[in-house]
Amino acid sequence: MILVLSSVEENYLKYIFQLGELQNGLVKTNDLAYKLDHSAASVTDMLKKLADKKLVLYKKYYGVSLTKVGLSIAIKIVRKHRLWETFLVKNLKFTWDKIHDIAEQLEHVQSDELIDKMDEYLGYPKFDPHGEPIPDKLGNISVPNVICLANAKLKKQYMLQSVNDDSAAFLKYLNKIQLQLKDKIRIIDKEEFDETIQLIINDRKQLIISKDAAQNMFVKSV
Repeated sequence: MILVLSSVEENYLKYIFQLGELQNGLVKTNDLAYKLDHSAASVTDMLKKLADKKLVLYKKYYGVSLTKVGLSIAIKIVRKHRLWETFLVKNLKFTWDKIHDIAEQLEHVQSDELIDKMDEYLGYPKFDPHGEPIPDKLGNISVPNVICLANAKLKKQYMLQSVNDDSAAFLKYLNKIQLQLKDKIRIIDKEEFDETIQLIINDRKQLIISKDAAQNMFVKSV
């Protein structure tokens, strides 16, 4: 029997997967409600429905995780979303702060053939415009060895690999301060009081960013 899901159900699976990547697979209901901007009660109702369909394992007060079937569907949705974002930037020349909401609509297209053809047309990209890994057709994901910028060491050289916040506001902020993927970053100071971070970008420009901004950037050693 073919399992037919609504776009809302697919979004739940996708966000459980994305939050689970940061929380060892188990996602708290309140974190999911915050991410989706839904009430805790409505999130609980949806999780029960997904559990009835054997897509998640939900335990009250503990949280939710994906079943094997749920994980497979979630990875497929993430693949479509990130391929569409890549297509929008590479072929239609959208800026990276405008593509998320459009990809949110396009990711629910059900044609596997279309997605596979787009993947081939794009040259099988490994990462989307935000630096996030794109799963392949078999669901394999090339996860880079990255750390959160907020946890990076003083004086050590890094490269900006990805951003965890793909909201238009955050990406416009990065555009404004002229910080982009693959820029070289070195932390020269961390303020003890409010944990703001002073950076040198590409060995030239100095920046001061907030703790919140740093927590949404991921870097790798170079």
